[in-house]
Amino acid sequence: MKRLALMLCTTLLSFNAFALSLSDFSQQDTAVAMKEALTQSARVAVSELGTPGGFSNNPDVRIELPGKLGSAARTLKMMGMGSQITALENSMNAAAEAAVPQAETILVNAISNMSLTDAKGIITGGNDSATQYLERNSREQIRALFLPSVKAATDQVGVAQQYNAFASQAAGFGVVDPSATSVENYVTEKALDGLFTMIAEQEASIRNDPAAAASSLARKVFGAL
Repeated sequence: MKRLALMLCTTLLSFNAFALSLSDFSQQDTAVAMKEALTQSARVAVSELGTPGGFSNNPDVRIELPGKLGSAARTLKMMGMGSQITALENSMNAAAEAAVPQAETILVNAISNMSLTDAKGIITGGNDSATQYLERNSREQIRALFLPSVKAATDQVGVAQQYNAFASQAAGFGVVDPSATSVENYVTEKALDGLFTMIAEQEASIRNDPAAAASSLARKVFGAL
Protein backbone atom coordinates (compact mmCIF):
# COMPACT_ATOMS: atom_id res chain seq x y z
CA MET A 1 0.00 0.00 0.00
CA LYS A 2 2.83 2.39 0.94
CA ARG A 3 4.61 1.48 -2.27
CA LEU A 4 1.46 2.32 -4.31
CA ALA A 5 1.10 5.66 -2.53
CA LEU A 6 4.76 6.45 -3.24
CA MET A 7 4.29 5.60 -6.93
CA LEU A 8 1.23 7.85 -7.15
CA CYS A 9 3.09 10.74 -5.52
CA THR A 10 6.03 10.26 -7.88
CA THR A 11 3.71 10.23 -10.88
CA LEU A 12 1.96 13.41 -9.76
CA LEU A 13 5.30 15.13 -9.24
CA SER A 14 6.35 14.07 -12.72
CA PHE A 15 3.17 15.53 -14.21
CA ASN A 16 3.74 18.80 -12.37
CA ALA A 17 7.34 18.92 -13.55
CA PHE A 18 6.24 18.63 -17.17
CA ALA A 19 3.10 20.80 -16.91
CA LEU A 20 3.35 23.81 -19.18
CA SER A 21 2.12 27.34 -18.63
CA LEU A 22 1.54 29.96 -21.30
CA SER A 23 4.82 31.65 -20.35
CA ASP A 24 6.68 28.55 -21.57
CA PHE A 25 5.68 29.38 -25.15
CA SER A 26 7.14 32.12 -27.32
CA GLN A 27 4.91 34.91 -28.55
CA GLN A 28 5.31 33.47 -32.03
CA ASP A 29 4.13 30.01 -30.93
CA THR A 30 1.16 31.54 -29.15
CA ALA A 31 0.19 33.50 -32.26
CA VAL A 32 0.54 30.47 -34.53
CA ALA A 33 -1.57 28.34 -32.17
CA MET A 34 -4.27 31.02 -32.00
CA LYS A 35 -4.36 31.36 -35.77
CA GLU A 36 -4.50 27.59 -36.29
CA ALA A 37 -7.37 27.18 -33.84
CA LEU A 38 -9.33 30.10 -35.28
CA THR A 39 -8.77 28.92 -38.85
CA GLN A 40 -10.05 25.50 -37.84
CA SER A 41 -13.10 27.09 -36.18
CA ALA A 42 -13.87 29.21 -39.24
CA ARG A 43 -13.52 26.34 -41.71
CA VAL A 44 -15.71 24.01 -39.65
CA ALA A 45 -18.38 26.73 -39.35
CA VAL A 46 -18.33 27.40 -43.11
CA SER A 47 -18.44 23.68 -43.86
CA GLU A 48 -21.41 23.05 -41.55
CA LEU A 49 -23.45 26.07 -42.62
CA GLY A 50 -22.65 26.05 -46.33
CA THR A 51 -24.51 22.84 -47.08
CA PRO A 52 -28.23 22.13 -47.64
CA GLY A 53 -29.89 22.28 -44.22
CA GLY A 54 -26.91 24.05 -42.65
CA PHE A 55 -29.12 26.92 -41.53
CA SER A 56 -32.63 25.51 -41.84
CA ASN A 57 -31.93 22.39 -39.73
CA ASN A 58 -30.00 24.22 -37.00
CA PRO A 59 -32.33 25.91 -34.47
CA ASP A 60 -29.47 28.14 -33.26
CA VAL A 61 -29.06 29.88 -36.62
CA ARG A 62 -32.24 29.10 -38.61
CA ILE A 63 -33.54 32.23 -40.31
CA GLU A 64 -37.19 33.02 -39.63
CA LEU A 65 -39.38 36.01 -40.39
CA PRO A 66 -38.40 38.96 -38.19
CA GLY A 67 -40.14 40.61 -35.25
CA LYS A 68 -43.86 40.15 -34.79
CA LEU A 69 -44.08 38.77 -38.31
CA GLY A 70 -42.17 35.79 -36.97
CA SER A 71 -44.53 35.40 -34.02
CA ALA A 72 -47.55 35.52 -36.30
CA ALA A 73 -45.90 33.04 -38.68
CA ARG A 74 -45.28 30.56 -35.87
CA THR A 75 -48.94 30.80 -34.83
CA LEU A 76 -50.12 30.16 -38.39
CA LYS A 77 -47.80 27.16 -38.65
CA MET A 78 -49.27 25.66 -35.48
CA MET A 79 -52.75 26.14 -36.96
CA GLY A 80 -51.72 24.25 -40.08
CA MET A 81 -51.79 27.36 -42.26
CA GLY A 82 -48.08 27.92 -42.67
CA SER A 83 -47.08 26.14 -45.89
CA GLN A 84 -46.35 29.38 -47.75
CA ILE A 85 -44.49 30.80 -44.76
CA THR A 86 -42.43 27.63 -44.43
CA ALA A 87 -41.55 27.79 -48.12
CA LEU A 88 -40.57 31.44 -47.73
CA GLU A 89 -38.33 30.74 -44.73
CA ASN A 90 -36.79 27.70 -46.41
CA SER A 91 -35.87 29.88 -49.38
CA MET A 92 -34.23 32.44 -47.10
CA ASN A 93 -32.21 29.75 -45.37
CA ALA A 94 -31.20 28.20 -48.69
CA ALA A 95 -29.94 31.61 -49.82
CA ALA A 96 -27.78 31.89 -46.70
CA GLU A 97 -26.45 28.36 -47.18
CA ALA A 98 -25.47 29.19 -50.76
CA ALA A 99 -23.67 32.38 -49.72
CA VAL A 100 -21.62 31.15 -46.76
CA PRO A 101 -18.86 29.21 -48.60
CA GLN A 102 -17.70 32.48 -50.14
CA ALA A 103 -16.67 33.73 -46.69
CA GLU A 104 -13.82 31.27 -46.12
CA THR A 105 -11.11 33.14 -48.04
CA ILE A 106 -11.89 36.44 -46.30
CA LEU A 107 -11.93 34.76 -42.89
CA VAL A 108 -8.61 32.99 -43.46
CA ASN A 109 -6.99 36.22 -44.72
CA ALA A 110 -8.22 38.15 -41.68
CA ILE A 111 -6.77 35.45 -39.41
CA SER A 112 -3.41 35.44 -41.20
CA ASN A 113 -3.18 39.22 -40.70
CA MET A 114 -3.59 38.91 -36.93
CA SER A 115 -0.61 40.52 -35.18
CA LEU A 116 1.44 38.93 -32.40
CA THR A 117 0.06 41.50 -29.98
CA ASP A 118 -3.53 40.74 -31.01
CA ALA A 119 -2.98 37.00 -30.65
CA LYS A 120 -1.44 37.33 -27.20
CA GLY A 121 -4.39 39.37 -25.93
CA ILE A 122 -7.00 37.19 -27.61
CA ILE A 123 -5.73 33.84 -26.37
CA THR A 124 -6.19 34.83 -22.73
CA GLY A 125 -9.56 36.43 -23.40
CA GLY A 126 -13.07 35.05 -23.13
CA ASN A 127 -14.45 32.00 -24.89
CA ASP A 128 -15.32 34.03 -28.00
CA SER A 129 -12.61 36.70 -27.95
CA ALA A 130 -10.99 35.38 -31.15
CA THR A 131 -14.37 35.29 -32.89
CA GLN A 132 -15.01 38.88 -31.84
CA TYR A 133 -11.67 39.89 -33.35
CA LEU A 134 -12.52 38.05 -36.54
CA GLU A 135 -15.95 39.64 -36.78
CA ARG A 136 -14.52 43.15 -36.30
CA ASN A 137 -12.00 42.55 -39.06
CA SER A 138 -14.05 40.69 -41.65
CA ARG A 139 -17.80 41.28 -41.26
CA GLU A 140 -17.94 44.30 -43.57
CA GLN A 141 -16.03 42.50 -46.33
CA ILE A 142 -18.17 39.38 -46.04
CA ARG A 143 -21.36 41.47 -46.07
CA ALA A 144 -20.30 43.05 -49.37
CA LEU A 145 -19.63 39.58 -50.77
CA PHE A 146 -22.88 38.04 -49.48
CA LEU A 147 -25.34 40.73 -50.61
CA PRO A 148 -25.19 40.12 -54.39
CA SER A 149 -25.19 36.35 -53.86
CA VAL A 150 -28.17 36.47 -51.50
CA LYS A 151 -30.06 38.79 -53.84
CA ALA A 152 -29.45 36.48 -56.80
CA ALA A 153 -30.65 33.47 -54.80
CA THR A 154 -33.77 35.14 -53.40
CA ASP A 155 -34.71 36.69 -56.74
CA GLN A 156 -34.34 33.33 -58.45
CA VAL A 157 -36.98 31.66 -56.27
CA GLY A 158 -39.25 34.68 -56.09
CA VAL A 159 -38.88 35.00 -52.33
CA ALA A 160 -37.89 38.68 -52.56
CA GLN A 161 -41.28 39.87 -53.72
CA GLN A 162 -43.17 37.84 -51.12
CA TYR A 163 -40.93 38.88 -48.25
CA ASN A 164 -40.66 42.54 -49.19
CA ALA A 165 -44.46 42.79 -49.49
CA PHE A 166 -44.92 41.24 -46.04
CA ALA A 167 -42.15 43.23 -44.36
CA SER A 168 -42.95 46.63 -45.91
CA GLN A 169 -46.54 46.46 -44.72
CA ALA A 170 -45.47 45.23 -41.29
CA ALA A 171 -42.90 48.01 -40.94
CA GLY A 172 -45.65 50.55 -41.53
CA PHE A 173 -47.38 49.25 -38.41
CA GLY A 174 -44.18 49.10 -36.36
CA VAL A 175 -44.22 45.30 -36.42
CA VAL A 176 -40.85 44.95 -38.17
CA ASP A 177 -37.72 47.06 -37.90
CA PRO A 178 -37.27 49.18 -41.06
CA SER A 179 -33.78 47.68 -41.53
CA ALA A 180 -35.40 44.28 -42.09
CA THR A 181 -37.72 45.30 -44.93
CA SER A 182 -35.31 44.24 -47.69
CA VAL A 183 -35.00 40.47 -47.94
CA GLU A 184 -31.39 40.54 -49.18
CA ASN A 185 -30.29 42.82 -46.33
CA TYR A 186 -32.17 40.80 -43.73
CA VAL A 187 -30.94 37.41 -44.92
CA THR A 188 -27.38 38.70 -45.29
CA GLU A 189 -27.29 39.99 -41.71
CA LYS A 190 -28.80 36.77 -40.35
CA ALA A 191 -26.31 34.73 -42.38
CA LEU A 192 -23.47 36.75 -40.89
CA ASP A 193 -24.90 36.35 -37.39
CA GLY A 194 -25.17 32.60 -37.89
CA LEU A 195 -21.66 32.33 -39.27
CA PHE A 196 -20.04 34.08 -36.32
CA THR A 197 -22.26 32.21 -33.86
CA MET A 198 -20.94 28.92 -35.23
CA ILE A 199 -17.32 30.12 -35.21
CA ALA A 200 -17.75 31.16 -31.57
CA GLU A 201 -19.10 27.71 -30.73
CA GLN A 202 -16.08 26.07 -32.35
CA GLU A 203 -13.68 28.43 -30.56
CA ALA A 204 -15.30 27.71 -27.19
CA SER A 205 -15.09 23.98 -27.89
CA ILE A 206 -11.31 24.19 -28.43
CA ARG A 207 -10.79 26.37 -25.39
CA ASN A 208 -12.79 24.01 -23.18
CA ASP A 209 -11.28 20.86 -24.70
CA PRO A 210 -7.83 21.54 -26.20
CA ALA A 211 -7.75 17.98 -27.53
CA ALA A 212 -10.32 19.16 -30.09
CA ALA A 213 -7.66 21.33 -31.75
CA ALA A 214 -6.35 19.88 -34.99
CA SER A 215 -2.70 20.92 -34.54
CA SER A 216 -0.36 19.66 -31.81
CA LEU A 217 0.88 23.21 -31.10
CA ALA A 218 -2.67 24.50 -30.59
CA ARG A 219 -3.41 21.57 -28.28
CA LYS A 220 -0.33 22.37 -26.19
CA VAL A 221 -0.89 26.13 -26.02
CA PHE A 222 -4.60 25.92 -25.20
CA GLY A 223 -3.88 23.11 -22.76
CA ALA A 224 -1.54 25.48 -20.91
CA LEU A 225 -4.28 28.08 -20.30
